[in-house]
Amino acid sequence: MSSRTLPLLFINLGGEMLYILDQRLRAQNIPADKAKKVMNDIITTMFNKKFLEELFKPQELYSKKALRTVFDRLAHASIMRLNQASMDKLYDLMTMAFKYQVLLCPRPKDILLVSFNHMDAIKDFVKDTPSILSQVDETYQQLIEMYTPMCSGEFQLIRQTLLIFFQDMHIRVSIFLKDKVQNSNGRFVLPISGPVPHGTQVPGLIRMFSCTGEEVNRLKFTNGGNYTAATREGSFEIFGDRVTKLGTNMYSVSRPVETHMSGTSKNSAQNTKQVNAAPNPLAKEELNLLAKLMGRLEDPNPGNTDSGFRVNLFATDEEEEEALISRPDELSYGVIKIQATKDLQANAELAKIMGEFTVSGDQSPSASSKGDDLLAMMDGL
Repeated sequence: MSSRTLPLLFINLGGEMLYILDQRLRAQNIPADKAKKVMNDIITTMFNKKFLEELFKPQELYSKKALRTVFDRLAHASIMRLNQASMDKLYDLMTMAFKYQVLLCPRPKDILLVSFNHMDAIKDFVKDTPSILSQVDETYQQLIEMYTPMCSGEFQLIRQTLLIFFQDMHIRVSIFLKDKVQNSNGRFVLPISGPVPHGTQVPGLIRMFSCTGEEVNRLKFTNGGNYTAATREGSFEIFGDRVTKLGTNMYSVSRPVETHMSGTSKNSAQNTKQVNAAPNPLAKEELNLLAKLMGRLEDPNPGNTDSGFRVNLFATDEEEEEALISRPDELSYGVIKIQATKDLQANAELAKIMGEFTVSGDQSPSASSKGDDLLAMMDGL
């Protein structure tokens, strides 16, 4: 497992979330000033300096429940509200889109280009707001400094860590199904054609060398695909052509997007529940860090008196209600609704999440003290 995976996971999922919300805000004809406020508030919170300092520290990935909780909080960082079914759908779309992008990356290092595509789009969302733009530019620099010196092996470890995180997620998405890149069981179809990864050659030739390094024979074989020569490498700088389209906005052309549970996902949901119930020796540390991170996600406009509005990711309210009823309990999480003033419901939700973590072994007095500190931090939210 790579300890450098979390920033890439967070930024790419955050980018997908912004694509989806932008599309829904337009589809529901939300006034431009309110839509802009929502996007600005979420991006401001997402790129909060202290929050990112914690995020970029070497650490293991959060559990799925902890990460989902962070994105629940992030999605409600402004005046927009989502019902639980819409939040479930939003998170499903985010995770499946990024899973697809990770699977299709020609090289493990191209995950960084996907991240830059998301960053480029985020930068475009706030191009008219210099204060937020500077936060985004600072994150670009952090990404470049941390990831560009990495070797291929380190990127392969990051890719494997991400795929392990996503392996039980098989939500069917209408866009992917219509484009025939996803099967009815929720698994993706990997292409056997197109350009080969940068720095490689089209398969079909075996060359044999002598012990002195001299080529002595060549054998050709059928590669079973329709491959072409590699394209030029994308830019890993702040400005530049990323070449790959992975990580760009697939909702820019308006199409209805639906999600459906596959049979595989329903079965794996039960397995996930059993895994989550197992004692986790890192639970206390993870929860302390989560509390610290969530403490950074304050309402950017605590004195805001604007009335909130609800965004529905379904075509109708009836569809939203039906989706909530039909979704397996194991894959549904309570949505934390953040108000302009701190409310008791958020504390109750956090306390519930904390109660679902179990720690094996005896607790020392110092460990107990840490737990008390955590409760105090949560009470202060």
